[in-house]
Amino acid sequence: MSTEPSALDDLLQEGRRFPVPEAFLEGAPHVSDASVYAEAESDFEAYWEGWAEELDWYERWDQVLDWQPPRVKWFVGGKLNVCHNCVDRHLKGSRRNKAALIWEGEPGDVRVLTYHDLHRLVAKFANVLKQLGVEKGDRVAIYLPMIPEAAIAMLACARIGAVHSVVFGGFSPDSLADRINDAEAKVVITADVGHRRGGLVPLKSNVDRAVVNTPSIEHVIVVARGAGIAEDVDVGMQAGRDQWYHDLMRDVRGGVPCEPMDAEDLLYILYTSGTTGKPKGVVHTTGGYLTQVYATTKWVFDLKEEDRYWCTADVGWVTGHSYVVYGPLANGATVFMYEGAPDWPDRSRLWQLCEKYGITVFYTAPTAIRAFMRWGEALPKQHNLSDLRLLGTVGEPINPEAWMWYHRVIGGERCPIVDTWWQTETGAIMITPVPGVTETKPGTATRPFPGIQAQILNDDGDEVRAGYLAITRPWPSMLRTVWRDEERYRQTYWSKWKDVYFPGDGAKLDEDDHFWILGRVDDVLNVAGHRIGTMEVESALVDDKRVAEAAVVGKSHEIKGQAIAAFVTLKEGIDSSDQVASELKAHVVEKIGAIARPEAIIFTADLPKTRSGKIMRRLLKDIAEGRAVGDTTTLADPEVVRKLKDRYEDEE
Repeated sequence: MSTEPSALDDLLQEGRRFPVPEAFLEGAPHVSDASVYAEAESDFEAYWEGWAEELDWYERWDQVLDWQPPRVKWFVGGKLNVCHNCVDRHLKGSRRNKAALIWEGEPGDVRVLTYHDLHRLVAKFANVLKQLGVEKGDRVAIYLPMIPEAAIAMLACARIGAVHSVVFGGFSPDSLADRINDAEAKVVITADVGHRRGGLVPLKSNVDRAVVNTPSIEHVIVVARGAGIAEDVDVGMQAGRDQWYHDLMRDVRGGVPCEPMDAEDLLYILYTSGTTGKPKGVVHTTGGYLTQVYATTKWVFDLKEEDRYWCTADVGWVTGHSYVVYGPLANGATVFMYEGAPDWPDRSRLWQLCEKYGITVFYTAPTAIRAFMRWGEALPKQHNLSDLRLLGTVGEPINPEAWMWYHRVIGGERCPIVDTWWQTETGAIMITPVPGVTETKPGTATRPFPGIQAQILNDDGDEVRAGYLAITRPWPSMLRTVWRDEERYRQTYWSKWKDVYFPGDGAKLDEDDHFWILGRVDDVLNVAGHRIGTMEVESALVDDKRVAEAAVVGKSHEIKGQAIAAFVTLKEGIDSSDQVASELKAHVVEKIGAIARPEAIIFTADLPKTRSGKIMRRLLKDIAEGRAVGDTTTLADPEVVRKLKDRYEDEE
């Protein structure tokens, strides 16, 4: 391993350790022997082949892996169907009448679909699509709230070999049009409205505005969500183009069988958020993708037949694709779906739902956990969360103190926490604890999942203890390209080092060779020659008991090059002051050293976040530098930015 200077300084230390709880081991987890890592490493192709064999295939593959960097094929020559593996194959035994989806809408309406129900609806809707002229390889845009029809539409596309492109229901008409046009979708599936914080999101109206500029769209299918009775909702149905979902489903005769798909046939295109430049259409195929989401769902969440599993992600994001729909349903799980906001009609809604439905496995984002922290412990403590047996986090690194709060307040100090690192591009979880064998530490994603090979490299490609995260071997669920932009695929992910995938994240290894994700390389701070990951400074701030959330950015400094500006949200009931700011700066120095002392601390009631919950540090940089604030179209609440800018200018 190289002794050259690393790409990042290694600052924050974490000594707390949590072995696998005895009670969890008594529940006979899927994995209780760490030898699985060595077995996977001894022959990683045979290891992934073993997982593939747990799925149903129409034709077996001739070759496990064809790797011609950066082009890859998995299970070459094999044929299967994702919908068959997620739905049809569960009809043969007791799962036929098992709940596949339990859904609650924001107003409180409830639906339960067994695997038999799901099969009937998916097969019928697949036939609807075929009758509208959708064929294998055609693209279908899905712009729906978190309702069962979103999963039904995805599975119906997979059933007939159509390629779906799900667009998050919070995106604007322009963003929707961009994605439709890039994919050249023939059909868009939407709803009249969606429910959000007691109001209605005008989805059909947004589609009407979008499709004015989308010449490829031939049909708009509309699910009646608003009033429940289509005739009571005026959504401006255009004759010849727009059709009600329930009318189409009522009139169609029977369903259609699953289309045998080559392992490398496209399953879906999912566009990155497009906060800068043209959105990237990440392409995922069939056999390898399903194999890895199936495997990781089973082992990372230790998913059992009796579990009630809840991933809080929207299907508009990759987490919703992999860990709401495809991974859990391929495992025959009972999946809970919720339509609305976590704080409506009050801030205990999620915990009320966990208690009501007996949720056993709960997977959410660190940004949500930090919001729960800000709201206080009293709310979750009003609810019986004793059915929970495993907790997970996804989306960005979790600060150690947020991890501890999650462990103590939500998990009752009895639930393993799986802190997972992965991306839209990786398709499935890559670095994570395996809950039956991994000793965890707050803030670290621990080890690569068995069969995954990751390292930390510097600019020259040498191994270092702190630097750039690198995936050094192909994995089944990896993206195959950027839709119709092969050069962007090569330049973005494969140009930093030869034949090595660059995710764009900084990372470090601790004394146990556990991986700590330090944030996007684009967000790395360069303070007086020290390269500091944002996650470490933010974690030091959140370590203070008064802080609920923090976001750190760099601002220009005549001497240091960059100085640290920290935007801080305090817990409710804590007042901001110059004294608190000084104490927080001192706390950072105590935790990780004087080099990381923030030059400025700006208190704010909220931080600018995308609709998937990620902090928009780019906008915070604009504010800290006094620049005009950039594009805010992907923000959950653009008003946050204006208030923040005003507050920062007042303090300057």
